[in-house]
Amino acid sequence: MSPALPEQPAVLALGRPRLLAGLDRAARLDRSTHLSVHGSLPQHTEAQLTALAEAVALRGRGGAGFPFARKLRAVGRAARRRGARPAVVVNGCEGDPSSRKDAVLLARAPHLVLDGALLTAAALGAGSVVVGVTRAAAEASVREALAERGLADRRARSVRARVVRLPERLVSGESSALLRAADGGLPLPPGRHDRASREGLGGAPTLLSNAETFAQLALAARLGAEGYAATGAPGEPGTLLLTVSGAVTEPQVVEVPGGVPLAYVLKVCGAAPAPQGVLTGGCHGAWLDAATAARARVSHGGLADCGGTLGVGAVLALPADTCPLGETVRAAHWLAAESAGQCGPCRSGLPSLAGALADVTAGAGQGALERVREAAGAVRGRGACGHPDGAARFVLSALSAFTDDLAAHVLNGGCGRPTAGVLPLPSGAGADGGPSGQRRVERLAVDWTLCEGHGLCAGLLPQLVRIGPDGYPSLADAGVPDHLRGRAQRAVRRCPALALRLDKEQLGREH
Repeated sequence: MSPALPEQPAVLALGRPRLLAGLDRAARLDRSTHLSVHGSLPQHTEAQLTALAEAVALRGRGGAGFPFARKLRAVGRAARRRGARPAVVVNGCEGDPSSRKDAVLLARAPHLVLDGALLTAAALGAGSVVVGVTRAAAEASVREALAERGLADRRARSVRARVVRLPERLVSGESSALLRAADGGLPLPPGRHDRASREGLGGAPTLLSNAETFAQLALAARLGAEGYAATGAPGEPGTLLLTVSGAVTEPQVVEVPGGVPLAYVLKVCGAAPAPQGVLTGGCHGAWLDAATAARARVSHGGLADCGGTLGVGAVLALPADTCPLGETVRAAHWLAAESAGQCGPCRSGLPSLAGALADVTAGAGQGALERVREAAGAVRGRGACGHPDGAARFVLSALSAFTDDLAAHVLNGGCGRPTAGVLPLPSGAGADGGPSGQRRVERLAVDWTLCEGHGLCAGLLPQLVRIGPDGYPSLADAGVPDHLRGRAQRAVRRCPALALRLDKEQLGREH
């Protein structure tokens, strides 16, 4: 299996770098180096900043692509209506394992992100700025940057800024989970759909956006609308960051002008001339078949026109020697295990979706394919957060993109190719360190000479176990994540036939 992406992959700019400017000369831009590269930051009123964000068509870079100017207006109106001082929250949690762009920004160019956040806070009259992270390098870098600014920037001291560390989980990147954790609660979605612009951090109107979004705002404030639009696509000016992985020379974070052909990006990154498919937007994104990927352009609109999505800016080229449905099954099992477990569509629906797709891949026929579509329809629009919708979109896109492979599995029992494990899913979930740079990963296993098909394990741990068509448990092809380890141990202890166990396998340490 392929290792998870490195925490700090190589960086590359196609054209003149903006977000990545200066990273060729320093591993991390401290305050003075940052100012020498980017220059000083002009201040803006709320009206000026809103007009700027609208003029450059700035959209969120964390998945949904929501217009930033609309957030600014909504938070400003809510704060004035309530007479409350708003807050600003930077979402740098980046829980998708196929994305590292925010990790690079926060660890190597933290002042650019903080520029955008503090500029927004000053324009709105916010009293606090919170930066949410999941990785140690990002936390240390942002804390150091805040200390540097506190010494040099009197205006920065007027805003209370802090860093919040969340677990490395997909759900940590969900906005309501971050707000809940920043308020001292559990890093999980609260199960209700409240708009942060009305009631967010500490109940105050809150502008929450992704780390790259704030960095883009800081660039636009320096360049002005005309300068910012000197590159990029009509209607989507500027550059954007991609994490490119899979069948490429090496994983890289790449800065590209909006509208650049996807095929060109892959070529520069060393991909084969015709990958059998390309995943766009990460594990909540969508697969594109080879022909569609060849004509796609990298922008919100360009990818949407082809059935893809920019999402978290992840692009993964799929090689020809792996089974695309098998790769999707692996990710679907991981997505099911990443559930917060707070609503039925996640707790029960996603395991059912992953299991039905696994049946299709195993050659269970047309009936299994119908169960996939039914399971996807059952979870969409019904979750406590967007996780079920994203997982359903990802799975259904595979059925559309890989029709020949799907037909081979449904009609002939398989495509004849192994699943190589190209998607960079965390293989160390539930792992502890071992000697000689090795890691040990826990996986569920069944002693089939003892199993009597009681089904208790599936009830206790639906994220990793389901009852198959034969009445016996079917186990997900995934390690046991840390947050499910207690449930897995409980399922092992309660197995009436003592057939279930946790095995540990040794893996090379990820780099």
